[in-house]
Amino acid sequence: MSIQFLTLHHASLIVSDTEKSLPFYKDVLGLKQIERPPLPFPGAWLQVGASSSQQIHLLELDNPDPTTGRPEHGGRDRHVALTVASLDPVLESLGKNQVSYSLSKSGRRALFCRDRDGNAIEIIEQPQ
Repeated sequence: MSIQFLTLHHASLIVSDTEKSLPFYKDVLGLKQIERPPLPFPGAWLQVGASSSQQIHLLELDNPDPTTGRPEHGGRDRHVALTVASLDPVLESLGKNQVSYSLSKSGRRALFCRDRDGNAIEIIEQPQ
């Protein structure tokens, strides 16, 4: 019997300050914060999409990775990729909030940006 994966449930990202990181994920990217169990360290869970079956978990821990010296383009670094129906609202939000980004080098309609701790996020347009 072979393993049959169904979906990616969540990706965890290390942040230095949950409360300072949440505005990027909630206000800039528009993700919804959802309930998180009482774990013994600070953090937050965010819903990706219409249901809570896909999530990003923010973990407030000491970061073992450097926040400087990372590749300028997030596509050459570890990253989480999210899909959107249209990239235009994302571009508008990033511009309005002065968040730097780079367009995908592949020619796809996609971009890479980073949160305040250097975590790379890829956002890919995948029209419905």
